[in-house]
Amino acid sequence: MTLALGIAISFSAVKSIQESSAGSQSIPALGSFNSQAFSHTNLLLKPRTGDLIGTLKISRLNETIPIYEGTQAAELKKGAGHYEKSVLPGANDNSVISGHRDSVFSKFGALKLGDSLTVTTSYGKFIYKIKSFRIVKANDRTVIVPTKDTRLTLSTCYPFYYIGTAPNRFIVTALLESKAGV
Repeated sequence: MTLALGIAISFSAVKSIQESSAGSQSIPALGSFNSQAFSHTNLLLKPRTGDLIGTLKISRLNETIPIYEGTQAAELKKGAGHYEKSVLPGANDNSVISGHRDSVFSKFGALKLGDSLTVTTSYGKFIYKIKSFRIVKANDRTVIVPTKDTRLTLSTCYPFYYIGTAPNRFIVTALLESKAGV
């Protein structure tokens, strides 16, 4: 599969990564998240820190942003970062993605309720609709809590044009509207 930015991720590449990652932690495949029983064939390998896991397309902003596993400086320098303790996009729970306000999420002030966010990965395409915005303190951890719905939470520093370390975070909450296998 070729992603919108021309970044190629193939199922065979994912299989090679899985085979070379003996002892790595596996997570249930997306189709099985609502099931009580998981089979060994329905497991996705948990990405390693720094792995490219997909892209985030924000139609209103005419942007497609690469998503990397992890939210440290190295990942956020290349694109958006997936918070490693949250579920992968498309899974039933809260998938949290962060980005810098002065780079990949620099136009977040133009987003509107109802806007579409599309996450494309090697295991599926997930379309979310923005349901809310909120501003929280920088140390507010309520944005990374588990949820009962299939949610995408985007986070960036706020105010957008603050000089120095911003005291707040701008939070975008979007709920899954549709998903398709790739």
